Amino acid sequence: LLRLLESRLDNVVYRAGFACSRPQARQLVLHRHFTVNGERVNIPSYRVKPGDEVAIYGKSRSSDAFKLILESAGARPVPKWIEVNQENGTGKIVDLPNREDIDLDVEETLIVELYSK
Repeated sequence: LLRLLESRLDNVVYRAGFACSRPQARQLVLHRHFTVNGERVNIPSYRVKPGDEVAIYGKSRSSDAFKLILESAGARPVPKWIEVNQENGTGKIVDLPNREDIDLDVEETLIVELYSK
């Protein structure tokens, strides 16, 4: 479940440092500011796969808003399963995250317990 949530496009945009928050990442994806493998995608729940390249759309990259976002969010650490090139505004999914790569404080046993009722 956590791997599926981490592989959502809006989460990848946030983790790569292309947005300051997850809600902002979701909105930017909805407004078609990102491409996956060269195709514009506006579905925040789109699942990326290893080998996919997520990039900021050409016209969006040159906007002042994105320059400000990249300056502020670019300092955040990027997980090892994403390779990011800040100058080009691209990120490549190297692998899906393992549990130890996910830094959320979540107890999976409580989720399983809830849904097993």
